[in-house]
Amino acid sequence: MLWQEDKKAAPFQVPDTVTDLSFKLISKQVPLDHAQPLADAIKALLPWIDDEPLAGVHMIHGASTGNGWNRPEEADGACIYLSKRSRMLIRVPKARYMDMNTLIGKTIQLDGNEVTFGEYQLKPLTASGTLFCRYAIVGENETEDEFVSRVSEELKAMGIHLTKALCGMGHSFNLAGGQTKTMSIMVADLDPEDAVTLQQKGIGEGRKSGFGLFLGHKGIKAVGDMSEMQHFDGT
Repeated sequence: MLWQEDKKAAPFQVPDTVTDLSFKLISKQVPLDHAQPLADAIKALLPWIDDEPLAGVHMIHGASTGNGWNRPEEADGACIYLSKRSRMLIRVPKARYMDMNTLIGKTIQLDGNEVTFGEYQLKPLTASGTLFCRYAIVGENETEDEFVSRVSEELKAMGIHLTKALCGMGHSFNLAGGQTKTMSIMVADLDPEDAVTLQQKGIGEGRKSGFGLFLGHKGIKAVGDMSEMQHFDGT
C-alpha cells in the first residue's frame, strides 16, 4: 500500500529586504505641492538616498476619513492640514534602517512650514494582489492608453504580466525641471511575488520625490462603487 498526502505549499512570506518606515510627524500643515521641497530636505539629511535605487520618499497626506483622504483643490498656497496622528512613509532597503535614525527629532522646512520627525515603525510591503500608485509621471501629451501601455512594458521588464489596470485622476507638480504631470494607476490580479517586486521597483522616474511608488489597495472590484471611485481619484 502507498499513501502519500499532497504537501501544501508554504504561505508566501513577504521579504524584509525593502520596507516602508512610517514616521510620526509633528506639524500643523504642509503645502499641497511639496514633492520637491520634501525631496530636497530629505536628501540634505540623508545624502546617500540618491545612491539607493530602491529607496523612495512618499509624499505627505492628510488623515483618512470616511472612504479615504480627499486631496484639497489645487491652487496657489493650498495646504494639507495634519493631525496628531499624521505619518509619512520612506521606503528603504533593510541595510539602511539604522541610518534612518538620523531623521528622528530633526525639523525640516517645507515652504515655511515646519515638520518634525518623530519615531518610526516598520511597515512591511504587502503581498496583496491589488496595488495603487497615487502619482506616476506622464508625458506632456501622453494619453491614458499610451501610459498604460508603457506601464505594461515596464512591468514586463520586471517579469510581471499586467492583466488589469485602471487609471485615475491626474495632478501637476512644480519640480526642479518645471511643471510635471502625473496620473494615478491601480493594478490588480498580481501574484504575491509580483506585488512585492512592483512595490520594490516602482514605475517611471522620481521615486525620491514620491512618484511611481505603489501601496496596497482593498481591491479593484470595490472600485465600481461610487464611494470607492471618490477614494481612487489620484489622492
